[in-house]
Amino acid sequence: MERRPLVIVFPPESDGGRPVTIRGASAGTARSLFDLLDLLHGAGLPAVDTAVDDPELIEWRGGGPYDWSDGPAGPR
Repeated sequence: MERRPLVIVFPPESDGGRPVTIRGASAGTARSLFDLLDLLHGAGLPAVDTAVDDPELIEWRGGGPYDWSDGPAGPR
C-alpha cells in the first residue's frame, strides 16, 4: 500500500493562493510559506521550516515550497 503525504499543497490559483489539504480535508489557502506553517501548526503538525522539505509530510504540486504567486496586480 502506497503511503501518501499528510499534506498536499496545490498549484497557485488565479488569486495567487495555494489550496492546502491536510489528512484529505481542506485546510484553507496559503498565500505564503508563513501561511502554510500556520496551517500546519493549527493541525498539530510540525510547523518548522525544515518540515516543508519533507516529502513524507508534504506533497507539492505545481511548484515547491518557494514558489508563490503574487496573484493579480493591484493595490496592496
